[in-house]
Amino acid sequence: MSAEGPVQSPGTVLTVRQVAAYHAMTLVAPAVAERFRPGQFLAVAVGGEHTSLLARRCFPVYEVKSDYGGTVEFVFEAGDPGAEWLASRRSRDSLDVLGPLGRPFPLPRDPASCLLVGGAHGSSGLFSLADALRRRDCQVHFVLGAPRAHEVFGARSAQRIGESATVVTRDGSLGVTGTIPDVLPRVIEETSADVVYAAGPTALLGSVASVSAALGIPCQVSVGEWLADTAACGIGTCLSCVLPLIGDDGHTRMVRACTEGPVLRGERVRWSDLGTIPLDALGGPRAPQAPLEAAP
Repeated sequence: MSAEGPVQSPGTVLTVRQVAAYHAMTLVAPAVAERFRPGQFLAVAVGGEHTSLLARRCFPVYEVKSDYGGTVEFVFEAGDPGAEWLASRRSRDSLDVLGPLGRPFPLPRDPASCLLVGGAHGSSGLFSLADALRRRDCQVHFVLGAPRAHEVFGARSAQRIGESATVVTRDGSLGVTGTIPDVLPRVIEETSADVVYAAGPTALLGSVASVSAALGIPCQVSVGEWLADTAACGIGTCLSCVLPLIGDDGHTRMVRACTEGPVLRGERVRWSDLGTIPLDALGGPRAPQAPLEAAP
């Protein structure tokens, strides 16, 4: 029986490599690899022992292998001091890793046609999902996109392992010219998709959820970018990654992307209210009341 629950563990850097516009880091972390389920993420301490960078960085997992007892690979963009520090690590360096964390992707009970939609390097978290779906005899189709060709992640892998793979770039430098929402209705129809899984930029997830809902297709989204931009701890303590989610009872509650997510039902997220606490959310601020008139 496999172990369950996250662990805080040292991860030894095996490789750091450039992949188009991004970096891919592979860590030897057997305890984390053993517990991983597709859709979960890592929270990695950055900056070294005496750094002023106190917040962990959260990354979706690209691939887990049994090599060296268990390795975990994740993909990131070196766009902030913490990520730049990670990109400068070398083989045999040690990192403080917490994981695997969060709610994983739910898998179909029976074989199904599954459409995996990914934007930029956020699509990296879909490839371990694709492996799990194929083991369940599901059909796997991909739609991957980004503004430019070098910002698309995993196009060749998707073409190799998927029954179909549609690539979209805004400038037309790779695949179809346009955006993912432009082609999504057509691809859903062509693949007879039973379910849509999506990961990538937050604005893209809202569009994918809207298209899926309009077509009556269940949609599971991983809010990895929201998590990366807002989370400080990855374990639900700091409450900085909350977002409004509609529950089964129709009421909105503020949920933590790192614990109740990062995988959520797309149609339940109140995308236009991200970054706010809606007035009608349970436990949220009350709408201002009109002042009472003085008694005559």
